[in-house]
Amino acid sequence: MSGDLQIINRVLQGEVECFAELIDRYQQHVTKIVNRHVPSDHVAEVAHDVFVRAFSGLAGFSTGVPFEHWLSGIAVRTCYDFWRAKSREDMPVSAFTAEHDAWIDQVLADESDASFQEQVKRRETTDILQRALQRLSPENRLVLTLVHLEGHSVREAAQLLGWSVVNVKVRAHRARHALRRLLREKGDSAS
Repeated sequence: MSGDLQIINRVLQGEVECFAELIDRYQQHVTKIVNRHVPSDHVAEVAHDVFVRAFSGLAGFSTGVPFEHWLSGIAVRTCYDFWRAKSREDMPVSAFTAEHDAWIDQVLADESDASFQEQVKRRETTDILQRALQRLSPENRLVLTLVHLEGHSVREAAQLLGWSVVNVKVRAHRARHALRRLLREKGDSAS
């Protein structure tokens, strides 16, 4: 961390080109976080935004927190902002394709085809889950992903999001119910 602090001090003193060292050091870390929260075709763009925000906010960095942790919080909030911007776009009438409808019909049928391989099921289930998550509000999607899919504690998620622990608990509860409702509605319309 002392190496990070030296680089940060140099950047703040006007040697802005030194920020490239922090980018090189944490590019993989940021990309890993962003890759878990946004579609793959937007990872590079969102990761770039993370570093732009980190550079812009570097004067507000507190030495009481490791730089990596501070940067992780920026990465999660940037992903959140990505989904907030996406939610403003017009949502298609149905986020599910005919292929997904057929898969749901097959899963819900009494006699499911046993010849499906487990790996194919897992991939399709993940795809449907991702489509359902995209229909949630950005707040709910991010809380579900952090707490239930990535296994962060409520306290860790609160720190990453910059929210209170109570807010994360309430959002996680609401998000689980919203996701269940979306999946049930899809299941009911498929029958």
